[in-house]
Amino acid sequence: MIAINEVYTHEFQFSQEEVNQFAQVTGDKNPVHTDAEYAAKTMFKKPIMHGMLSASLFSKVFGTLFPGEGTIYLKQSLNFLKPMYVDVAYEAVFKVKEVIKEKNRAIVETVIKDKNSGLICTSGEATVMNVDKIK
Repeated sequence: MIAINEVYTHEFQFSQEEVNQFAQVTGDKNPVHTDAEYAAKTMFKKPIMHGMLSASLFSKVFGTLFPGEGTIYLKQSLNFLKPMYVDVAYEAVFKVKEVIKEKNRAIVETVIKDKNSGLICTSGEATVMNVDKIK
């Protein structure tokens, strides 16, 4: 069972190939994500990851790791605070803010930090439901 103030962390990084695959699947082929020459002329100086690619990690964690199998992802707010880059180590941090036992739901703070600098790149809050693991 998950509890208020419980924290789960998950380290990850994405490659340029994975960014390119995400662009292909979603149709978001903005060259700031896929073209180094184009991105070099922007404020970012190199390609940045799609914000939704990084946030998609939340779905992986909720559905397979924390709380895990059987979790239904109901809601997510997102704030994209800093650009994220390929081949950089990041850490997703999940902190349980509230447990609603009668509905088998939890409200979870979701944050992505640059593993080396500690800077927060993405922040938000999710609502998840799991009848076996949230009681």
